[in-house]
Amino acid sequence: MNRTANRVIIDDTTLRDGEQSAGVSFTLEEKLAIAANLDAIGVPELEIGIPAMGDEERDSMRAVVALGLKASLIAWCRMTEREIRLSADLGVDLLELSIPVSDQQIERKLDRDRRFVLDTIARHVRLAGDLGLRVSVGCEDASRADKEFLYQVAEQVQASGAERIRFADTVGIMEPFGVLEVIGDLRAMVDIHIEMHAHDDLGLATANTLAAIRAGATHVNTTVNGLGERAGNAPLEEVAMGMQKLYGLDSGIDLTRIGPVSQLVEQASGRPVGWQKSIVGEGVFTHEAGIHVDGLLKDPANYQALDPREVGRELRIVLGKHSGRKAVVQAYGNLGIQLDALEAELLLGQLRRLCERTKRSPTPGELSRLYLMLEQSGRTGYGQRRDA
Repeated sequence: MNRTANRVIIDDTTLRDGEQSAGVSFTLEEKLAIAANLDAIGVPELEIGIPAMGDEERDSMRAVVALGLKASLIAWCRMTEREIRLSADLGVDLLELSIPVSDQQIERKLDRDRRFVLDTIARHVRLAGDLGLRVSVGCEDASRADKEFLYQVAEQVQASGAERIRFADTVGIMEPFGVLEVIGDLRAMVDIHIEMHAHDDLGLATANTLAAIRAGATHVNTTVNGLGERAGNAPLEEVAMGMQKLYGLDSGIDLTRIGPVSQLVEQASGRPVGWQKSIVGEGVFTHEAGIHVDGLLKDPANYQALDPREVGRELRIVLGKHSGRKAVVQAYGNLGIQLDALEAELLLGQLRRLCERTKRSPTPGELSRLYLMLEQSGRTGYGQRRDA
């Protein structure tokens, strides 16, 4: 079943899995600001914390609930009676009850067997339902589970009354073709919602998430900037834009406002966003190479698959070692200096040497000084000395 004709819900877990990134710790004020900003740009679901972490965590979750956001709010729990009961009065819309489903984790983490997992799901989903709570079952380490057992788990999840099953690529080992197959099998097997949770250990979290959508997933997990444990999770900005550009799916998220949200999470997490990070990186709409700049000046679509304005950005042309004369002429034109062809050629050599030395683009002040030096040398005006 192909879901590309229907809406897919993004469940952002920046406040839970994002904060689990080693060394990251949000203050209450930061949590509230991140939640409010994600809600303001239209993110439909937010996973906001782990009740078992203690009173302070639960109080912070209640504070997020008290904001009265439009987004549905989710608490993440291990599948135990204690954690379910700790979540009962938080006011969240859904519980994510997680349990390992791979033999690796069932045997070497829980010291249990497959029967225990199936019985635990049946018992605890019903308990949560009796407490008036909606439930999603998170299949931890699903990507390493025996497929036949995973399908038994899915059937048990549905039979027990949960409304959603989460396929977690916990250690980030999946690839898109495998995701397409396993999510497609689950879609054919159960009628409940299916959620994809992808980690980026092999750099495939976004690709795997989009493959899950194509296979029939109804929900997908993301984090802002791809924050998360180890290599992180599928980035919100990449998944939402991929859904739009590749599948024509509207996530409901206003990506023209993603920049300030990215910067907020960058600051709160202490994790700088890479210069070339797709969508939100400082340099992703910046061009230097002469061939590209020539094409961009004729039509930006020549070398931009994504219009920067779609994500609240603008095209930027900078000078560097690989620049051509047209870029030099434009840069000086922006400073109110009109160059002829020979002036541009002479300055280009100076600019290349400057960039090699400084490892960056020249500043406006440096451009002005280079032109002043050219004037003082008498090599301006069609290559003729001014006093000739």
